[in-house]
Amino acid sequence: MQTRFSPAALSVPAMAASEAVIRKCVHCGFCTATCPTYVLLGDELDSPRGRIYLIKEMLEKKRQPTAEVVKHIDRCLSCLSCMTTCPSGVNYMHLVDHARVYVEERYRRPWKERFFRSMLAWVLPHPGRFRLALRLARLARPAAPAIGRIDALKPMAAMLALAPRVLSPKPGGDDAPVPNAKGRVALLGGCAEPVLRPEFRAAAVRLLNRAGYDVIFAAGEACCGALIHHMGRDADALADARRNVDAWTREIEGGGLAAIIVTASGCGTTIKDYGFMLRSDVAYADKAARVSALTRDISEFLIEADLPKGKAQGLTVAYHAACALQHGQRVTEAPKRLLAGAGYVVRTAVEAHLCCGSAGTYNILQPEIAGQLGDRKVANIERLHPDVIATGNIGCAVQIGQRTGIPVVHTVELLDWATGGPVPASLHHIHARISE
Repeated sequence: MQTRFSPAALSVPAMAASEAVIRKCVHCGFCTATCPTYVLLGDELDSPRGRIYLIKEMLEKKRQPTAEVVKHIDRCLSCLSCMTTCPSGVNYMHLVDHARVYVEERYRRPWKERFFRSMLAWVLPHPGRFRLALRLARLARPAAPAIGRIDALKPMAAMLALAPRVLSPKPGGDDAPVPNAKGRVALLGGCAEPVLRPEFRAAAVRLLNRAGYDVIFAAGEACCGALIHHMGRDADALADARRNVDAWTREIEGGGLAAIIVTASGCGTTIKDYGFMLRSDVAYADKAARVSALTRDISEFLIEADLPKGKAQGLTVAYHAACALQHGQRVTEAPKRLLAGAGYVVRTAVEAHLCCGSAGTYNILQPEIAGQLGDRKVANIERLHPDVIATGNIGCAVQIGQRTGIPVVHTVELLDWATGGPVPASLHHIHARISE
């Protein structure tokens, strides 16, 4: 795509990076076939190609973002399916992230949007605040249908619907030393996942120990920054990134790290991008690049580890590929190979490339589109008649679990069970059935 950015604009690293991304687009339209919002809405401006045009005009001409442009940028899930499809290597992720920062800095949203976005940014990245918010949500849940009928309060209704009816106990944060360990790995503590499903972390620790690795949780670690980064709050996201780089650098330079392991794929995609996010920070560029290079999704790490042979449980697993994992990190086969190797029958639903609608805070800020995508995803999965659904991202687990009676677990829970760990809590009834 031809561009006409001024030399002054190109002197700004973010603008130069976006201009390079835009120039790679050749208008082919392959991205429209795999973009969830275009598939649903059929609007060119709700496709990656259409958004690239809008972003180009906005950035190139230094225009104030309009409500129409912001609407279409906000509707993007950042699922990155377009990047998997694109034959020209357009890094749409970096472009839309920059556009969101530009919008955040120059566009004054209606008060209701400012309120909900600020509330999400203040609550979700902090486990203590998030846990308190979920306790309050349980009290307000009966009012959710009435709240949902008020347009301005639809995000609040979506939050109440997503909140679990029973809050899990706080996870233990102790290190797990292994005698004669092969090495040390840092496991991302996370923010939303340990509050919603602490069993994910517990299963991950047991698996990594079983593979021979000492697991540590780095002191001083913060939220990965993904949630606020995708809302355009760049300064806050970069502050979290620097804090994490510092925390993991102390561990790297102390006892050493074989890897930084992530169980939430949305977090993993962002941490693997720290090197790009902090590329212009002289004090952090090299350290951030080292952290990104060490980061692995847990399935990506375990596929190369020496796990004990799994005991077949006789279950059919519908594997849901989280967008951040399959499109953002290009990790597609490792989870399925691990599950099959552990004795499970693994099936994948049609339209596996389409987002479930979770996408960080998307199912709160864009509940109607997210709801359609969630229903479509679950309908495709249920056609497989699986015993259980496995995924690698907490957002997907909540979004899908809200819409089906089939248990939804993390891939590591099934692997842990098959290699000697406890039965996942949501599968006790299935275990009782197959044990008869």
